Amino acid sequence: MNFGFSEEQEQLRDEVRKLLDQHSPLSRVREVVEGGQAFDRDLWKRMAELGWVGLAMPEVHGGAGLDLETLIVVLEETGRSLVPSPLVSTVIAARAIERFGSEAQRARWLPGLADGSRIGTFAWLERSDRLDPAGVEATAKVDGDRLVLSGEKRFVTDASSADLFVVGVRTGSAPEAVSLVVVGKDASGVSTDDYEGMDLTKRIGRLRLDEVRVEADCVLGELGAGAAAAGWLLDLGAALVTAEAVGAAEAALRITSEFAKQRVQFDQPIGRFQGVKHPLAEIYVDVESFRSLVYYAIWAIDQDAEDASLAVSRAKAYCAEAFPRAGILGVQLHGGVGYTWEYDVQLYLKRSKWVRSMFGDADHHYERAARAGGL
Repeated sequence: MNFGFSEEQEQLRDEVRKLLDQHSPLSRVREVVEGGQAFDRDLWKRMAELGWVGLAMPEVHGGAGLDLETLIVVLEETGRSLVPSPLVSTVIAARAIERFGSEAQRARWLPGLADGSRIGTFAWLERSDRLDPAGVEATAKVDGDRLVLSGEKRFVTDASSADLFVVGVRTGSAPEAVSLVVVGKDASGVSTDDYEGMDLTKRIGRLRLDEVRVEADCVLGELGAGAAAAGWLLDLGAALVTAEAVGAAEAALRITSEFAKQRVQFDQPIGRFQGVKHPLAEIYVDVESFRSLVYYAIWAIDQDAEDASLAVSRAKAYCAEAFPRAGILGVQLHGGVGYTWEYDVQLYLKRSKWVRSMFGDADHHYERAARAGGL
C-alpha cells in the first residue's frame, strides 16, 4: 500500500487551497457564521461545479467516481480553513444510498447529491445518545404500501440545511431490528431545528418525524436489516470528520507556532523556551500520528478490509484526544487574548470540541478497539 498522494491528487490540493484562500479565508468564515448562515451557498455551488461534492460518487450518477482517499485531500483543506459546509453530511448520505440502495434508488437520489442541488445527511442518534441499534426508538409502522415514521433524531449534522435524510428507524422488537429510510425534508410531518452549539461552523440539530408517510421503496435494503449498514455509515462518518480534523489541527498548530515566534517575554520570543517548544513538538507528533491512522482507516473502508472498524476506532480515538489538546494549547500559549473572538485560534478549539464527540468519543472508540482485540 502506498499512502503517498499522486501528482494529480496534489494538484487537486493546490486547486482547493487556492480557491479557499480566495473565497473562504477565516475572515469570510466569520462573516458567514456571524450572519447566522449555516454555510456559504455561493461557495457550495462553486464546490459542486468543480466536482468536489460528487468527487467520490459514481460517474453514472453525475459524480467523479474517485475513491475516498482522494476525498481526503479536499477534507484536509476544508478543515484547515474551517469551511462551513454540508460536505461530510452529503457524502455520508450519498454513500448510504450508493452502497445499500437499489439501482432505482441510486438513480432517484444520487444525481441531486452529486451536483450539490440537494443536501443530504444521516440521522441516527436519539435521546439515549447510544450509537448501537438498541438506542433507536423512532419507529416505522407498515401501513399498506407505505411506512409511517414517528420519533425524534438528535445531533443530526446539517439538519436544517438538508433536503433529504437517511434515517434509522425501529421496525421490530429485537435490538438489531432497524431499517434505513430516505425521507425528504418536504414530506408532511418533517420538521427541524438547530441546537445552539459551541462551533458555529458546524451545525447540528434535531429532526422530528410526526407520522411521516413514505413509500416502501424509500427503504434502503431489506426492512429490519439495517443494523450492519448503520454501523458502516457511523464508521465512515468517524473517518471523514477525523480526516477534516487533520487539516484543522495543523492550522491550529501553525497559528500557535507563529504566535510563539512573535510573542516576546523576558526579551525573548516565547518560542525559544523549552516549556513552549516541547508541547508544540508533541502536538506535531500527535497530528502526524492520527493523520497516518485515518489514512489507513479510509483506505480500509474503501477496500472493505476486515479491520476497517478497528482502524477507524484507532484513528478517531487518537484524534478525539489529540485535537482538543492542540486547541487548548493554542489558546493557552496565546495567553488571555486566546479566548477572545478576535483571535482565530479559539475557532479551532471550538472545532476540536465538536470533533471530539461526533460519531463516538475517545472512550467509545477505545472500548470498541479493546473488544476487537479480545480485551
